[in-house]
Amino acid sequence: MSRDNKVAILSVCLNLVLFSIKYIFALFSGSIALKAESFHSLADVVASSTVFIGLVLSKRRSRSFPYGLFKVENMVSLFVAFAILYAAYEIVIEVLRGGSRVPHHVIPAVASVFFVIIIAYLFSRYEARVGKEMGSPSIKADAEHVRVDVFANLVVLAGLCSAYVGINLDRAAALVVVVFISISGIRILTDGIRVLLDASLDYKTLSAAEKMIASEAQVLEIKDLTGRSSGRYKFIESSIVLKTHDLDKAHFIASRIEENIKEHIKNVDRVLIHYEPTSKEFLVYAAPVEDRDKLDISHHFGEAPYFALAKVHINNKRIIETRVIENPFIKIEESKGILVAEFLVKQSVDVILARENFGRKGPFYVFSSASVEMISTDKDTFMEALRSMGIVHKDS
Repeated sequence: MSRDNKVAILSVCLNLVLFSIKYIFALFSGSIALKAESFHSLADVVASSTVFIGLVLSKRRSRSFPYGLFKVENMVSLFVAFAILYAAYEIVIEVLRGGSRVPHHVIPAVASVFFVIIIAYLFSRYEARVGKEMGSPSIKADAEHVRVDVFANLVVLAGLCSAYVGINLDRAAALVVVVFISISGIRILTDGIRVLLDASLDYKTLSAAEKMIASEAQVLEIKDLTGRSSGRYKFIESSIVLKTHDLDKAHFIASRIEENIKEHIKNVDRVLIHYEPTSKEFLVYAAPVEDRDKLDISHHFGEAPYFALAKVHINNKRIIETRVIENPFIKIEESKGILVAEFLVKQSVDVILARENFGRKGPFYVFSSASVEMISTDKDTFMEALRSMGIVHKDS
């Protein structure tokens, strides 16, 4: 049995025990408020039972419900919210009826209520922690309900204590607690309705997903990113533009993004990535060079002081723009080649020209993963290497 199911069953049992304690001492003391609160606990038994049923049903999948019944949890949380609001109504009615009449055998009744408050408070803290860890809306809602029950018992305790000292503060305390109860119920009700209406995921979750997608080297553009909740689970969908025309590689990249999101964002049930290849008009060629003027191609990739880049029109193979950038990792002792390769990928390089044969070294895997073509050349300068490939300057 899963942890959330165990907590739900424990909640049912606890509320049965609390109902028994309250009802027995209500008969013993003659307290109408305590008797009403005992029936409130009986309603809690029904609410907790509903939570357990919702948890069991929410995990079922079928042909008719291929996406699961996760939203049953949110429907359950709505019922719990209505139960909380009804508890507020009960307390108001009790105040209006003047249910704080002086009972007898006050000391045992106070002791029983105090015991109930301690047990309910400790369980609500435990249940809220479990609900937060598991991301379960129904468990969190039930924890809120139990916490509300603590406030309701405080009202009863205040009535009993005030009766004992001859000062009746029951009505004023009850009205204050009603405000807190109503706020809790409305918050749970609002959250449940948002999910049932497929409201967007929170900004924090979507922002985290966006960063993970953008960190993938082959992703050129995030065209769309949406998400929704269903029960405790999250569903994320994104449309991206990839720097590859290879469908197998595109599928591999999308799968890697999906796994990364599921690993780092809690309770993600499904990630759907729509990918499309980039439609390019230009290609960027790059080569390690020794100087800024002659652009002599360096014999060493990672230790080259500069890199020459040329933007080339795909159709007519004319150079549109050239620029030279410094190697920012030239003073780094270790993994220099990999760092440089990752740096060039971020510069949107499509083709790398080099004298050095990368073999199966680090830069090879970086460029392969980013769909960067690697071409060996024996030409002395960057421009000579480009001309040998039929690429000419725009003024030629």
